[in-house]
Amino acid sequence: MAAPEKVTFTGHDGHELAGRLERPHGTPHAYALFAHCFTCGKDIAAAQRIARALADAGIAVLRFDFTGLGHSEGEFANTNFSSNVADLVAAADFLRESYGTPALLVGHSLGGAAMIAAADKIPDAKALATIAAPADPEHVGKLFDARRAEIEGRGEAEVDLAGRKFTIRKHFLDDISGTTLTECLNRMRKALLVMHGPRDNVVGIDNATAIFTAAKHPKSFVSLDDADHLLARRADAVYAAQVLAAWAARYLDIPQASTTEADTGPEPMPDGVVVQETGAGPFANRVVAGPHRLLADEPPDVGGTNTGPSPYDWLLGGLGACTTMTIRMYAQRKGWPLARVAVRLRHSKIHAQDCANCETKQGKIDVIERDIELTGNLDDAQRQRLLEIADKCPVHRTLTSENVVRTRLVG
Repeated sequence: MAAPEKVTFTGHDGHELAGRLERPHGTPHAYALFAHCFTCGKDIAAAQRIARALADAGIAVLRFDFTGLGHSEGEFANTNFSSNVADLVAAADFLRESYGTPALLVGHSLGGAAMIAAADKIPDAKALATIAAPADPEHVGKLFDARRAEIEGRGEAEVDLAGRKFTIRKHFLDDISGTTLTECLNRMRKALLVMHGPRDNVVGIDNATAIFTAAKHPKSFVSLDDADHLLARRADAVYAAQVLAAWAARYLDIPQASTTEADTGPEPMPDGVVVQETGAGPFANRVVAGPHRLLADEPPDVGGTNTGPSPYDWLLGGLGACTTMTIRMYAQRKGWPLARVAVRLRHSKIHAQDCANCETKQGKIDVIERDIELTGNLDDAQRQRLLEIADKCPVHRTLTSENVVRTRLVG
């Protein structure tokens, strides 16, 4: 995934809205538009994690702050559900004109309801996914029922939402009370995925039932099990994104590994790894390691279809995993308070003459940069020792030792 790109565009009422475009490495397979939950903002953890996971799957994602929120201009008190819908249409227009067609629409919580309402105004979108969305915008009014009388009487009131103060005006209540999604769902001609957690205590699972029932086929439902409303746990957000990417591929013409009989094989080796082309692209391969079925590919800028990590990504992944495991085993044996290990790796090539400590003096050599992050109440001596232990990792030893690869033709 490439670094997110900061973007700005004009919202429905002329204010400048701030957004981020999460892009995959190489050319995106498709573009998506993401709508965040009520009062949340584009940088809420779930929005970031879902956008990044979709980018890893080859889908570029635009997420932005609605008018009056985050880094966008305007006053939140002057907005309502209809203005959010208008902002989504403006965002879709910007995405289409500046990058590519918004083929996938994704909305979280009230953002999901807004996406349903905006769907027919974004005709080139092929698929829509809702995450923990209410079936009726009026549902959000329950968040400030205690101040409803004051809002109705005075025209506005300050309400506390998740520890933050917001001014809610009567026009907001009037707007949501006059908006229903049933007709929008009935006339929507897009594939729909409804994702919801049965234990969501903010927007109940019955909302997912209502949305699913009102929509026409093709439609799908995925349970988010014990995820909370905001998908606060990273694993829940990533799972939602991975399911979403796999589902969307059917409707967005995203290259996937073929499902032919040849692709489901080969049989795993008892003591090794089998790699076989899938036929889904010029470089796409299926990697079979014991019971595990994985993919390898190249990014689009070198002719691949980006269905999996590149060979060098796999190499770095193997070294990184071996590093964390070796450090973890040593810390456990010593009883040290190591909370978590993270390893970041990069591969490059440099001219041999630029490497003062290398025996090779001609041509180019491979360089792997490995940054190790140790979290926990460790003292300096423990940290230094764990850094030394990283070089004891078996994969590290293999890469830095003399190696022999014996190749023979078997068929």
